[in-house]
Amino acid sequence: MAFGRPGRKIDEHRAGDPAAVRATAIGLLGRREYSRGELTAALQRKGFEKQPVAEALSELVGEGVLNDNRYAEALVRQLANRGQGPARIRQDLQQAGISPELVASSLEAWGDWSQLAADTRQRKFGATRPKSWPERARQMRFLQYRGFSKDHIDSALGGSGADDPGDAGSTSDDE
Repeated sequence: MAFGRPGRKIDEHRAGDPAAVRATAIGLLGRREYSRGELTAALQRKGFEKQPVAEALSELVGEGVLNDNRYAEALVRQLANRGQGPARIRQDLQQAGISPELVASSLEAWGDWSQLAADTRQRKFGATRPKSWPERARQMRFLQYRGFSKDHIDSALGGSGADDPGDAGSTSDDE
């Protein structure tokens, strides 16, 4: 009998069974990483009682099977490799129940977000930087939607946005 089948509720007499909670949790963790908050919610949706879920998850944390640090690092890596920026990733981590401190440290550990924004822009729009304001605005909106900050976007587009897009980085002062 499979305890971890998607969408299947457990029998009422098993709702408080710590062995059934543990088996289901391990089955779910065998498919992918979960945060403690996500796994708690998944087990309760299946019909398990709160107390046995909390006890089973505490044991799994103690054994190193369930680890929010590992989950956060994996999610940051996965989403960043898809071209998502820190704001978007922060939102996903918070929804997964990751603590604000762990969210901040995981995002900080990733690396150069400006470079990722530039790579993401180049994959979508090509190597040539935008020559017109409408195209620059379009690329800015795309990067903003992906979760990059104004600083990351300006870096990816080659300037602050205050100068001419065709002359990014140049000044008009003649001495």
